[in-house]
Amino acid sequence: MAGVHIKNVSKTFFNKEEKTEYTVFENISLDVKPGEFVSLLGPSGCGKSTLLNIVAGLEDASEGVVLVGENEVKEPGSDRGVVFQEAALMPWLSVLENVMFSLKKKMNKKEAKEVAIEYLKLVHLSKFINSYPHELSGGMKQRVSIARALAMDPEILLMDEPFGALDEQTRTMLHKEVQYIWETTGKTILFVTHNIRESILLSDRIVLMGTRPGGIINVFPVDLPRPRKQSSPEFLALEEKIMEQLAGEIEKVMREEMGDDYNTKKAALLYSSNRDLGDHI
Repeated sequence: MAGVHIKNVSKTFFNKEEKTEYTVFENISLDVKPGEFVSLLGPSGCGKSTLLNIVAGLEDASEGVVLVGENEVKEPGSDRGVVFQEAALMPWLSVLENVMFSLKKKMNKKEAKEVAIEYLKLVHLSKFINSYPHELSGGMKQRVSIARALAMDPEILLMDEPFGALDEQTRTMLHKEVQYIWETTGKTILFVTHNIRESILLSDRIVLMGTRPGGIINVFPVDLPRPRKQSSPEFLALEEKIMEQLAGEIEKVMREEMGDDYNTKKAALLYSSNRDLGDHI
């Protein structure tokens, strides 16, 4: 498996009509080791998804370079699989056909079917191969999306808030699925989330990003045995440590969005029980 090397990457958007520019983040450097699970965590607008898109080759960096292994990222490639918040399945195709779709470009139909079924078994959907997207729950659609990405056998799996739109019970189930897949396949995973507990449950390391222009505030290793218990003192202590470090960044976002209406009472709304930094931003 390959790792990801992000070197001095910055991203600025330009508004041609207003002749203004907007810096999302600047001078980010990060190495993700082969087989490592790393989460990008931070408040909305800090550039987590933009950075993931640059690694995916879906956006260009304004400055800096991204390498997958020794190869510079200049465009999307088969060495990187992407799972978005929305499953984006083709509604006119069955579950099996959705997973086979890209596979048929590099192998014959019989081989593509065998590979697709193999990965649908991995996400426990082999009984639904003939179902269509409208017949599936949100969690099942995301499992199809994960199977589709894995079937292409990428070296890197990039996941952009894949469980953000799901209910808590479904999210918990998929946490277990992703951990199983990661342990089974040994894939390198770069995972974007707003949710502190989710990042602690899944990650080897958590990269904390600050508000715009964004950057890396800190990197926390998660040295807790798996499977992890959210009620353990060590888990809660790390959660609190991360929350304390991000509190100032969240308040900056609130002040920017609310202006003179901002006050500490309203800021308290940010601290939801699941430590999801996107709940009120």
